[in-house]
Amino acid sequence: MIVAVGCDHNGLTIKDAVRRELEARGITVRDLTPPLPANGVDYPDVAADVARAVAAGDADRGVLVCGTGQGMSIAANKVPGIRAAVCSEPYSARMSREDNDANVLCMGGRTIGLGAALEILNVWLNVTPSSEDRHVRRRGKIATLEEHRP
Repeated sequence: MIVAVGCDHNGLTIKDAVRRELEARGITVRDLTPPLPANGVDYPDVAADVARAVAAGDADRGVLVCGTGQGMSIAANKVPGIRAAVCSEPYSARMSREDNDANVLCMGGRTIGLGAALEILNVWLNVTPSSEDRHVRRRGKIATLEEHRP
């Protein structure tokens, strides 16, 4: 598995811990975080790079960290084929994979602690998307929305 990771200046600590955890599991990591200047980095640029890597198949999944996870999620979800979910506890991480087949995990460097971030990551990595008809149907409807963007 290949996981693309990225963060802005608010997510560096969690992103670095996520990277170490992924590497410890034998997962290949593509860190797309640019050099972080003193005045920070614009999260939409990082989100776009990670989302495009996942959408193109250069990475199987992505992990993004900014202040709240919200900005990264909004930006990443503009890339067709991306299902980015903000998760702040393990239950939402489980459901984002099981029900929605989220392929990008977004977390907030200012809203969750390091221990919680690694617990969320663990759940998110280990849950398989449901093959139940209702979930497959709903994911298909999401894909249809992307195909019919104005």
